[in-house]
Amino acid sequence: MKNFSFAVLFLALLFSAGVKADALTGFRFVDATEFQIINKGWDNTTEPYTRLPQQYMDSCREDQQWLYNHSSGIAVRFATNSKRIAAQYNLKNNFHMQHMAMTGIKGTDLYYLNEERGVWEYVNTARPQEKNFKADSIQSKVYVEHLDGEMHEYMLYLPLYDGVNWVQIGVDSTAQLIQPQVENPRKMGKIVLYGTSIQQGGCASRVGMVPSAMIQREYNLECVNLATSGQARMDFYIAEALASIEDAICYVIDPVPNCTKDRCDTATYDFIKILRSLRPEVPIIMVEGLMYPYTRHSSYHAEYLPQKNEGFRRGYELHKAENPKGLYYMTHDGQTGPEMEGTVDGVHLTDYGFRAYADILEIFIKKALDKTGVKYNLTPTCAIVQEKAIKKQLRNK
Repeated sequence: MKNFSFAVLFLALLFSAGVKADALTGFRFVDATEFQIINKGWDNTTEPYTRLPQQYMDSCREDQQWLYNHSSGIAVRFATNSKRIAAQYNLKNNFHMQHMAMTGIKGTDLYYLNEERGVWEYVNTARPQEKNFKADSIQSKVYVEHLDGEMHEYMLYLPLYDGVNWVQIGVDSTAQLIQPQVENPRKMGKIVLYGTSIQQGGCASRVGMVPSAMIQREYNLECVNLATSGQARMDFYIAEALASIEDAICYVIDPVPNCTKDRCDTATYDFIKILRSLRPEVPIIMVEGLMYPYTRHSSYHAEYLPQKNEGFRRGYELHKAENPKGLYYMTHDGQTGPEMEGTVDGVHLTDYGFRAYADILEIFIKKALDKTGVKYNLTPTCAIVQEKAIKKQLRNK
């Protein structure tokens, strides 16, 4: 009876997760490189889903190299008239974190383009199977079934804290699976974000909730995520790499949490100087390090973290005095949300924190792009949408 009860429970869990033994029957799988890979800074990376070309990878520390092989922020764009959509992908690593959901570390998110509203709508997430967490594992997911059979546009975000060797898009065997027909994101240039684990995506509950992905959907512009957990130390070869992205239209520089006070004091000016000298026409948004919630209660951190920010700000002020054009500074205020509730561990952001962070950053991006004349289609941010929804709820009472 005990074994029978366990079997019933196991089958119930499978059913609740939408898993079926024959779930992939009848699908035709096509390699994702046949379609549009977005949110990358370069086309000449050694592998299609890594984030840095080999010429810069060779200069990186070993941990940096490992992190730049993660597919953070990268997505696949395609169109299909299939009534079902699935994917299979091959993970690189066996990596876990106690404070981040596996759906954010190793999952994939499918989005649908609502052309009538002009917005991307979340569809579903691949939940990595624990038995397959080993390196070189293959994950699969049927994201949606019973679609209308009309041609629609889709986007699949890849893992934040793992890499993928290959990705395949699955559709009904007789369905069309083609290049995207709608230019979204627009080919107007790329917003490039450099930062720490927070910017890479720690600790989003799923991959579409990282700030670079939110901004990409809401600005209809590609966003290149070049953040590396624990490794954003303002290395000068990274500044040169950022400058080499030919279609960069805005840089977001957010490295302070990974830098010592001395590094903030000594490297900030030169790091920004490299960018400004090589790409003087591209605006730069410098983001100071957030104040962790426990800073309010820790005398050490209450003194040390502001000192790091002061060093970073001095670099900004020196450049501002030399040439104020195209340089912006975002303080820590509000980065972790109201009452600093937006972290999972006192440091890394939850989805709630990421939404607060992105809302503030978008104000600076809008200002920077408006000054350069770059055209973009800005969709309403979450805060605006929620405010409208609340007002509608009150009207319906």
